[in-house]
Amino acid sequence: MSKTEPLTDPASTISTHAETIDAHVGKRIRLRRTLLGLSQEKLGEALGVTFQQIQKYERGANRVGASRLYDIATALDVPISFFFDDMLPPQKVSLGNKGFAETRKPFGAPLPSSATPASTGSSAPQALTDEQDMLARKETLDLVRAYYQIPDRALRQKMLELIQSMTRPGMAD
Repeated sequence: MSKTEPLTDPASTISTHAETIDAHVGKRIRLRRTLLGLSQEKLGEALGVTFQQIQKYERGANRVGASRLYDIATALDVPISFFFDDMLPPQKVSLGNKGFAETRKPFGAPLPSSATPASTGSSAPQALTDEQDMLARKETLDLVRAYYQIPDRALRQKMLELIQSMTRPGMAD
C-alpha cells in the first residue's frame, strides 16, 4: 500500500476559525460595554435579550448574527467594524485548488509600506498587545466613561478635538 497524507477536514478548520472570530467579537462587545459602564443586563434590555445571552456572546459561546451585531453596534454607538478591529490577519485555509479570491489582495489589507509609519520598527502583534493593554487600564475606562457622561454631543466632539490637538507633534510643552 502506498502512503498518503492524512486527510484534513476543511469544515473543522473553518469551524475553529469561526470560533476564534466569535471569541474576538465577544471580547470587543465586552470591551465597549464596559467602557460605557453598561451592565450585561442593561445591554440585554436594550437589545431585547437576557443578560445570559449577552454573556454567551461575550464569551464567544454563541455566534452573533449580522442583524444582532448591527443592533449591538447601534446600542453601543460604534460602527460594526469596531468588533473586528485588532484582529490578526486570517490564516490561509486550504480548500483544494486556489480560487480567484485567493489571488486577490484581502479586503481591508494594510496600506502599502510607503503609506504606513514603518520607522517604528515594532511588530504588528506587539502593537496590538500594547493597544489592548492601554484599553484595559482603569484610567482609560474612567476617561471614556467621563467623556460619554458629557450630555452635549457637540461639546464632546470639541473635547475630543482638544485632546487630539494636545497629542500632535510640535506642541509646545
